[in-house]
Amino acid sequence: MASDYWLIVGLGNPGAKYRGTRHNIGFMTVNELAQRWSVHFANHKGLADLGKGVMALNGSNVKMFLCKPLTYMNDSGNAVASIRDYYRIDTDHIVVIHDDMDLEFGRIKLKSGGSAGGHNGIKSIDRCLHTPDYARVRMGVGHASRSGDAHDNTINWVLGEFNAAQRKQLPEFLADGADAAESIVFDGLTKAQATFNAR
Repeated sequence: MASDYWLIVGLGNPGAKYRGTRHNIGFMTVNELAQRWSVHFANHKGLADLGKGVMALNGSNVKMFLCKPLTYMNDSGNAVASIRDYYRIDTDHIVVIHDDMDLEFGRIKLKSGGSAGGHNGIKSIDRCLHTPDYARVRMGVGHASRSGDAHDNTINWVLGEFNAAQRKQLPEFLADGADAAESIVFDGLTKAQATFNAR
C-alpha cells in the first residue's frame, strides 16, 4: 500500500564548489523548506540527504520527506527512485524543484509531465521513475548569452554563480519556490499553477 508521505526533491550537485551555482537552486529551495519546518537531513544509502518532517497549513498536517540527491545531477533519478520504492510513495506525491534556463530569473512555473526541456536531472528522474508524470517547480535562472559554443556556454552558465543583483533577490525567490512546493501539496497542482504561473 502507498504511504501518505510526500517527497519533495531539490536538484543540485553535492560539494562546496557547486554550492552557490544556478544549477543548485533546487537544493537551496529545499534548504529553505527544511529551515521552515525544522527538518534535519541524514544520509539515505549514500544516494541522498533525506529529512523527514510535517508541514502544517490551515489546519492540515502533511507528512513529507525533503531530499537532496548526492548522485550529481545526471543521476538524480537513482536517488529519487530509491526513496520512492523504499517508502512506497506515489508518483503523484512527488514534487521536484529544479533550475530552468527557459525562464527569466525570478519566474516560477509549475507543471506535471511533458518534456525534460534538456534538463539532465529531469531526464534521469523520468528514466528511473518510468514516467514524467510528477509535479515540478521550475525556477527561472535565465539564459546564457547566445554567442560562441552554445553547449560550453550552457554548462558554464548553470555552473556559474548568481550576479550581485540576483543574490540580493535570491532569498525572496527561494521563499517563493518553497511556497510553490507547499501550494502543490496543500492546494493541488491546478490551483498552485493558477497562483504561480501567471506572475
